[in-house]
Amino acid sequence: MAGSFGAESTTDEVLKGVDLSGKRILVTGASAGLGVETARVLAAHGAQVVGAARDLDKARGATVTVRGGAANGGGLELVQLDLASLASVRACADSLNADARPFDVIIANAGVMACPKGTTADGFETQFGTNHLGHFVLINRIAGLLKGGGRLVNLASAGHRFSDVDLDDPNFEHTPYTEFGAYGRSKTANVLFAVGFDARHKNRGVRAAAVHPGVIQTELGRHLTPDLIQQIMGSTANSGQPAMVFKSIPQGAATSVWTAVVADAAAVGGRYCEDCHVADITEDPNARDGVRAYALDPARAAALWAKSEAMVGERF
Repeated sequence: MAGSFGAESTTDEVLKGVDLSGKRILVTGASAGLGVETARVLAAHGAQVVGAARDLDKARGATVTVRGGAANGGGLELVQLDLASLASVRACADSLNADARPFDVIIANAGVMACPKGTTADGFETQFGTNHLGHFVLINRIAGLLKGGGRLVNLASAGHRFSDVDLDDPNFEHTPYTEFGAYGRSKTANVLFAVGFDARHKNRGVRAAAVHPGVIQTELGRHLTPDLIQQIMGSTANSGQPAMVFKSIPQGAATSVWTAVVADAAAVGGRYCEDCHVADITEDPNARDGVRAYALDPARAAALWAKSEAMVGERF
């Protein structure tokens, strides 16, 4: 079953016949797009979903269908989380730890993409600070709530191929800023964080993986100008590749739920998944699929972990 899906599979197809009753799953970014769809399908199959969102009023409105479609004991509760503020991240983690109910899965779905140069509340470059450091602190602070046999799923992107992390200049203090260069760094960091987390927790049966959902038109693209769209789509005429195909939101969220509750844990642990399968390593600049070797490098993951701890002022 775990290997019978592909790029066009939807969340409902991936979870057909799967009973998640009694499972508790945290989904960040549960106020739009992939986060709402992920929460919807999980609750529809019986999971108790905790949706984290920066704007709770927006999340309440966006998740009406999640509550309405919950079945088999499934449901949704919302918690406040602004990944661009470590004070908010720590408050969210403290609240979840005080509640003390464990999680079977954490899906780190929230993020920003290709935004103008800026900083988070703590002075970090916006994309690296939000996409990586916010999740790094949240997940490590609540790692004890992940049950043995549980999973962490980090939403990364094929955009990791734009750039490796720069541990000498993570905030673009000396490097010229580009929207997709910064996005690429943050998405590579998402993959490397999964690699590092998996290495630290697999001895207790907790596995971590990164996923690429595909190219989807959601609110994530709110900052995209025509020039930036051309950059991400690439020149298909020059590459000889067929035109890039957008996925629907249910197709985009399918790899997240496949990796979280359907795929074999040992197969996806420490890996990068796309189109409901584990991706191959490739260095082909024209390839539309696959993962760069630097994003799965254990030594690189350890170095990023240490740098991230130094940046946020906490050891995990």
